[in-house]
Amino acid sequence: MTANVTSSIVERGKTNVKAQVFRGVNQLSYEDIPVPTLEPDEVLVQVRVVGLCQSDIKKIRYPLYEPPRIFGHETAGTIAAIGNNVKGWQVGQRVAVMHHIPCMRCAYCLNDNFSMCDVYKNISTTAGFNASGGGFADYVKVPGHIVENGGLIPIPDNISFEEASFVEPTNCCLKAVKKAQIAPGQTVLVTGAGPIGLMFIMLVKYFGAKAIATDLLPSRIEKALSIGAEAAFDARDPDLPAKISALTGGLGVDITLLAVPSEKAFFQALDSTRKGGKILFFAEFPDEVQIPINPNILYRREIDLIGSYSSSYRLQSLSADIVFNQRIDVKALISDRYPLKDLSAAVEVAIAPTPDTYKILIYP
Repeated sequence: MTANVTSSIVERGKTNVKAQVFRGVNQLSYEDIPVPTLEPDEVLVQVRVVGLCQSDIKKIRYPLYEPPRIFGHETAGTIAAIGNNVKGWQVGQRVAVMHHIPCMRCAYCLNDNFSMCDVYKNISTTAGFNASGGGFADYVKVPGHIVENGGLIPIPDNISFEEASFVEPTNCCLKAVKKAQIAPGQTVLVTGAGPIGLMFIMLVKYFGAKAIATDLLPSRIEKALSIGAEAAFDARDPDLPAKISALTGGLGVDITLLAVPSEKAFFQALDSTRKGGKILFFAEFPDEVQIPINPNILYRREIDLIGSYSSSYRLQSLSADIVFNQRIDVKALISDRYPLKDLSAAVEVAIAPTPDTYKILIYP
């Protein structure tokens, strides 16, 4: 390596570490890879925990990316080595890692569309091969651009690595909440009470609004209520729009957050959102899905359709504040913990969740 390396790696003569390598659709290989080599402006982080995200699962299950790659991006760990030119960081520091940082200069960044920035999309943390997050490995390398522009966030002493791994997904959800302009006193429908939907419920409540949740699993309906939803219903209930109308004085919800890629959920949202309201697409739909809609519904009812993808650099500090000051209870979202070697099993559970499956964390 061309940078300072932790003595523990050097003393053991360790040149290889473990990683889950994506070798093709539904093919994960737990194998030895070289310790990432650092440039003078880069940092090496020993991964302590990484969250399993639906976007990771999508990348593993579908032919979206050429192998080999190492995914995983909701990463928290300890700085294990620093390049000779790195300032302000020390070996041993505990950090949450942001896997993308925008350039702040392009037309997208100047319009706060940070996730559309080419630098944001193409420069990422990596454990080897094509840079793809790299969190599903013992060690992940943080490029100089990310190191120098706020992509490492110090973890307070009273916050666990598990909690810190939620900074990135909190940012993604917070971006959606801000784009939808959720305000105190409003009522928000959250479709889907999985880990993302539950986080939405927490954030909606934190910002002074009321959440109504839907899901297919009775246990998730109960979970939604336990963390602060005003009401929660079975998504298959044919009387759902009528029940929501009754709860909102006949008006309908101000905003719907689509946290599941369901065509049925979209039309429920359309039936349940008030005139002048908003529907935000957060979950990514399969590319083959086409949703037919009469544009006059949007025109006459003045419904805004919004999309929200990934995180916002602008909200990075607020996301860290919300997690580190425990303004929402991210620990309540954790249901399963798997060692890195069992990532394939964790993915299977996420695809076919048990009644008590929420957020899954992976440990190298």
